[in-house]
Amino acid sequence: MQIPPNGFYYHYKHDPNGPFNNYSYEVVGIARHTEEKTFTVLYRPLYENDWFKPADYQARPLDMFNENVTKDGKIFPRFQQITDQNLISKLEEIRDKMYGK
Repeated sequence: MQIPPNGFYYHYKHDPNGPFNNYSYEVVGIARHTEEKTFTVLYRPLYENDWFKPADYQARPLDMFNENVTKDGKIFPRFQQITDQNLISKLEEIRDKMYGK
C-alpha cells in the first residue's frame, strides 16, 4: 500500500500551458473507513471551481489516487507530487488565501 505524503499534487488533467495552479491539490491526510477498512486520500483543490462547493475537501479511494490513467494514448499517474520548491511556495500562498492558515 503506497500512502502519498501530505503535500501538493497535480492531477493528470493539469495543463502546463495554463495557470500554474490548474488541477492542483493539497493532500492533507489519509482516512480509514471504519466499517470497510479501506483507505481514502483527503485533499483540497487550489483553484476555484463551483463544483467543489460547499465542501472544502475532496476524497478519493487510495487505490484510485495511486493508479495510472490513459489520456491520448499515453499513460500518466492520476496524481503527481509537486517537488519544485518555487511552485510549492506559490501554492502555499494560494492555499492560505483560499482556506486561511
